[in-house]
Amino acid sequence: MNGPRGEGYRRMIDGSPVGRAGTADEVANVAELLMSDKGSFISGSDFLMDAGVTASYWYGDLAPEK
Repeated sequence: MNGPRGEGYRRMIDGSPVGRAGTADEVANVAELLMSDKGSFISGSDFLMDAGVTASYWYGDLAPEK
């Protein structure tokens, strides 16, 4: 967060719908789902875990000015 891209990362986190970075436990919860019987029908999928940052970037408050 203090490196050359830190300002951009902080802007993404502040502008995300959740307003914070994800935790290791939140990532582990998705991994647990995928490796459990409850996730047995899931295959060939991508899971975007960014607290809505991508959607905000393209469609919301973080959208680049045109």
